Amino acid sequence: MRTRVTDMLGIELPIFAFSHCRDVVAAVSRAGGMGVLGALYFTPEELEMELKWIDDHVDGRPYGVDVVMPASYEGADLGVDSAEDLVGRLQGMIPDGHRKFVDDLLAAHGVAELSGSDAGKVLLGWTDATARPQVEVALRHPIALLANALGPPPADVVELAHARGVKVAALASTPRHAVKQVEVGVDIVVAQGTEAGGHTGEISTMVLIPQVVDAVDVPVLAAGGIGDGRQMAAGLALGAEGVWTGSIWLTVEEADTPEMARRRILEATSRDTVRSRSWTGKPARLLKNEWTDAWEAADSPGTLPMPLQFMLVSDALRRIGRSDAAELATFPAGQIIGTMNQVRPAKDVVFAMVEQYIEATERLGRLTGE
Repeated sequence: MRTRVTDMLGIELPIFAFSHCRDVVAAVSRAGGMGVLGALYFTPEELEMELKWIDDHVDGRPYGVDVVMPASYEGADLGVDSAEDLVGRLQGMIPDGHRKFVDDLLAAHGVAELSGSDAGKVLLGWTDATARPQVEVALRHPIALLANALGPPPADVVELAHARGVKVAALASTPRHAVKQVEVGVDIVVAQGTEAGGHTGEISTMVLIPQVVDAVDVPVLAAGGIGDGRQMAAGLALGAEGVWTGSIWLTVEEADTPEMARRRILEATSRDTVRSRSWTGKPARLLKNEWTDAWEAADSPGTLPMPLQFMLVSDALRRIGRSDAAELATFPAGQIIGTMNQVRPAKDVVFAMVEQYIEATERLGRLTGE
């Protein structure tokens, strides 16, 4: 399979696998696609260790790193240089009423508190100040791709990546967003439909892809609920030159998905997700449960803007993950989870997608007499 993105990045298959798990990233790259490590949850020191491990286990194959540098977020205009100062300022902006709502919700479900040393990370890479150190670490490694998951990356970051010979991709949920990405110099646009897990817009994948393809002159990857070779064939038929996948890797053998979460994904249908601001303050598709329902209830104080919402709930999410309160355990997941009903090695998922793609294109060929 050859498209502009396979030639651009030196990969055999135009299958991009976003994952926070280094084992998945390495496995997909070794199978001929491109694994992309989500850097959001790692400190710069942790990211350095993760990327060093990938360097040693990817067999010289290309891989990428995904960061989150939102164009707009609460506190962007505070003029704070260090992440430590920014955290302090932002913590003071969280209303006490919101803190009480979270505490009461957890108490109602019997979720125990954490020790001070076991607290969650409150900010992560949701801001320019916290994402730039991640970019610096990533560019010290032989990555082939730097992706930005939320909005156009800063122009100077694009220039820095290009100076290191690294291509840049960015996600877009509307044609207008795609044009903005190209204006700052990105090499690849990921057109992500609303079916996707995590931050996503309102336009479906089938509708969005041709609109973005027509709006920009750079290669486009189809994203949003994709985990099957038939969907890959459809994406390429619509003008995309590869697929960007995410949720499908949550249940592979290599994934570090907690067992409770894995079981829920395997049992879920495509109707068991919802776009909610309860995770980060921006709309993200999550597994629907009593946590997402609580934030939509009449007694909810409403969600806070990014990054305040995640700062508010980070410890709560960690407490839930270490408890038996499965009814509150939520996480990003796309509508493709309705077809994820078995655990397989990552390479088997890649090879199955290729086989399904070939079968789909051959079937179309027979329809046209080719």
